[in-house]
Amino acid sequence: MPKKSVKEKIEGFAFRIKLGEYEVEIQGTPEEVAKTLKDLPNIVANVHKAFETVKPKTVATLTVKTEPTAKAKETAKAPAQTYPKITAVVNCEEAVLGLLETDWGKWRPRTMEELNDAMKASKITYTQRTLEKTLNKLADKGMVRRWNTNTGFVYILAEKKPSSARGAA
Repeated sequence: MPKKSVKEKIEGFAFRIKLGEYEVEIQGTPEEVAKTLKDLPNIVANVHKAFETVKPKTVATLTVKTEPTAKAKETAKAPAQTYPKITAVVNCEEAVLGLLETDWGKWRPRTMEELNDAMKASKITYTQRTLEKTLNKLADKGMVRRWNTNTGFVYILAEKKPSSARGAA
């Protein structure tokens, strides 16, 4: 019986590398892949360079301009600001909501310092700690929106969700 030549099947080998959100796979025999891996630094640099051209260049940014803090106001000698007048408030929460419901409060988000200055203009005084706790509580309840900026947290009245008619059939 003649011997049949048996050809050994060489299994393929693959190497996969992920760079950020891109992925490259190198396939071949183990020897080919090993040889290619020796040149890996150049390959990675070339892959990175290749993907740089397909990256989106646009980035959305949100900028909220706030007024400088009280110290910066003094040094810049900014013109005196007119604050809304609020009266007959029972607590700090009512004072904050009263200020944020005015045109002054709706115009743009306000810092804690601005709210404190506006209260002082209406001859209403609360400690910094009380005002901070009140603002945190209102943000937790969803009554005011809060986010951090380069000058600190800013606050604005939360939008009211329309109430749905219940029981309507």
